[in-house]
Amino acid sequence: MAAHPEPAAMLFCSSTFIKGGKILVFPVDGSHWVNMKVIIEELHSRGHEVTVLRPSDTWYIKEDSPHYKTININSPVGYDEKGLGSFVIKTIIMQREGASIWTQISLNYELMIQVSEMNKKLLQTMEGIFENAKLMQSLSDAKYDLFLTDPANAGGVLLCRQMGLPLVFNVRWTIQSDGHEAIAPSPLSYVPIPGAMLSDKMTFTQRVKNVAYYLFMWFCVQCLIYPTYQPFVHRHFGTDVHYMELFQSADIWLMRNDFTFEFPRPTMPNVVYMAGFQCKHSKPLSKELEDFVQSSGEHGVIIMTLGSLVKNLPEDIAEDIAAAFAQLPQKVIWRHTGKRPSTLGNNTLLLDWLPQNDLLGHPKTKVFVAHGGTNGIQEAIYHGVPLVGLPLMFDQHDNFFRMEARGVAKVLDIATVNRDNFLEALKEVLYEPSYRDKMKTLSNLHRDQPMKPMDRAMFWIEFVMRHKGAPHLRTESYKMSMIQYYSIDVVAFLLTVVLLVFAVFITVVRFLFRRLFCRSKAKKE
Repeated sequence: MAAHPEPAAMLFCSSTFIKGGKILVFPVDGSHWVNMKVIIEELHSRGHEVTVLRPSDTWYIKEDSPHYKTININSPVGYDEKGLGSFVIKTIIMQREGASIWTQISLNYELMIQVSEMNKKLLQTMEGIFENAKLMQSLSDAKYDLFLTDPANAGGVLLCRQMGLPLVFNVRWTIQSDGHEAIAPSPLSYVPIPGAMLSDKMTFTQRVKNVAYYLFMWFCVQCLIYPTYQPFVHRHFGTDVHYMELFQSADIWLMRNDFTFEFPRPTMPNVVYMAGFQCKHSKPLSKELEDFVQSSGEHGVIIMTLGSLVKNLPEDIAEDIAAAFAQLPQKVIWRHTGKRPSTLGNNTLLLDWLPQNDLLGHPKTKVFVAHGGTNGIQEAIYHGVPLVGLPLMFDQHDNFFRMEARGVAKVLDIATVNRDNFLEALKEVLYEPSYRDKMKTLSNLHRDQPMKPMDRAMFWIEFVMRHKGAPHLRTESYKMSMIQYYSIDVVAFLLTVVLLVFAVFITVVRFLFRRLFCRSKAKKE
């Protein structure tokens, strides 16, 4: 496990300190705001002035904070906590009704419609911001040094282009797919498309599946994302600008993963990996919670939470999970706000909210039952706690596939989970030492770095402010057409030259042959 000596940390801080800059933040709400807030708090602690654009339909972004100022946008950005929560529950119900191909098509269709509607609302908001001359003038007068955003939606990217500021991403996803795919070469032979549930070691059949999945995602983007965004981009930035150019021109991509989580793949100089930057040493629990944890004795504790969108499960699933927990000697702390299951055992404590990081860092925590959000998985890796997965939607299945491939998680299908297979999965992870051993190895790899992920993120944010951007790290490939990028024009030219040379050669040979034939014929005569 890597050590981080204080003198080195002090030297690092002193060598990179700059006069406090002014940073404008366009965040994505929900769980994305949780990790953006961590970066904002660190920026504030380093003397930077942070201003956050706060939409009227926000879930978590508070108007008053000691760490940032806010500018309220009196227009929804497209987030609806109740709507998304209902969609998650609807997804679970549909999955449990059957795992047929038609069910999967229906789920994908519902998800695409949901995403499309959110993007349309977002563009309505951005149109309102661009037309608000007073707001745009005030943003210009503020003289910001840097624009920080999460490109999971394009709002911040569009506004940054309009303002002409250096751009830094806090990123895992763009509006199209995994952030890497927007800027880095992604050979389909060994780079799995997110959602395809494949590793970097693919058989021929799996490579066919990977290509098919890529084509399906490309089709979805062309049908839903491109026609939604391109008219807006043409209207405001010119008809020669493609909306993905706005993403690809970002100075630094602070990537919320690393290669303890991601399969090895090509990357780019302006991609900075900061997986686990939000992870911290655990703090002491409240007395009541600590007493409950200590009461578990040698058996330890199981933690369960399914994220911000799933406050309660369908009753039949909750009953089965509670019944499985009741058969274990471990104590259980479960974030659950729905109806109290009738099968709940005396060993299980239900909470509306739980201190996830502090519980994962507790020495008595044995297993983490989770939905597969990136933040939760990275905290589990940081603290070395093996997983039982109940992925629901979005990137969660793909995240857990990566953990299962590394032997640190047992994953269940929410469509078929019941008390028996849930109990079996818990026992396997609890009592098979390889799960904890492999997770400890993964944790050691993650922690063994020359610089803490947060320090690395801060260095590059301040680097961009110091140098007014980082164009020397950014490839110019995004300015190329697809024909240029894949050298199709070069191949066509070279092929034409080869064919021309071959044609000339054939012509010369035929000419010489005819001439020799004619001479030979003349001699005979």
